[in-house]
Amino acid sequence: MSSNLPESAMRVQQALLKAGLAVDVLQMPGTTRTAREAAETIGCTVSQIAKSLIFQRSHSKSAILIVASGTNRVNEQQIEKICGEPLGKASPDFVRATTGYVIGGVPPFGFPLPIETIIDEDLLEYSEVWAAAGTPFSVFCIPPEVLQNLTGGKIVRIT
Repeated sequence: MSSNLPESAMRVQQALLKAGLAVDVLQMPGTTRTAREAAETIGCTVSQIAKSLIFQRSHSKSAILIVASGTNRVNEQQIEKICGEPLGKASPDFVRATTGYVIGGVPPFGFPLPIETIIDEDLLEYSEVWAAAGTPFSVFCIPPEVLQNLTGGKIVRIT
């Protein structure tokens, strides 16, 4: 474990350790803000990027997290059926207030309060996936089944 991580990446590292996982957060030399940039920097396929997307429910104003394969676009109507209400776009301020992280660095777990999570079933095609770890330059690698157990996320077809 690197002690040279930025504070927000260190919070992700601590959450991994608290969960009993021997997974290291890595600080990358290039940006990992988008799925394409992350794949290029890491050297994996775009599909192996587990992008964390926060949506805001329109009625309850609560957050829902979709952990999607980097190549997939979320079918919002499909997710609305699952969560029982329309979804709205989450503002950067809402994302930061809800997760404690900025867009481009939102990890799939480790939030101040639990967030309902849906995981793209396409991620299960891979033995390992890469997720953001608190900054647009921090990532970690994890088997998707372990990610599902860690987040308690519901596996769903999101496209």
